[in-house]
Amino acid sequence: MYAIIKSGGKQYRVQSGEQLRVETLVAEVGAAVSFDHVLMVGAGADARVGAPLVAGAKVTATVVAHGRGDKVRIFKLRRRKHYQKSQGHRQNYTEVRIDDIVAGA
Repeated sequence: MYAIIKSGGKQYRVQSGEQLRVETLVAEVGAAVSFDHVLMVGAGADARVGAPLVAGAKVTATVVAHGRGDKVRIFKLRRRKHYQKSQGHRQNYTEVRIDDIVAGA
């Protein structure tokens, strides 16, 4: 069974036992977090699609680590104008392990 959850403006397809990186969550390492924005749950013919959310569905997870992603380089150049601008950005993330998927009523 899998679920599609929404966290940090993005959607993720999750299964029990897998680890994934989501946008930064305010939680300590080892703390339990729950995702209530479940858009779809189930598999195959038993799949339930919400409109927009599945009522009573919940995904619980455990925070494994916090970190920062790879650097994304931004380089802007205007040709023949002697204009160059360079920037960099590293996005923060939280790595979570999916523990349980509750399908709801």
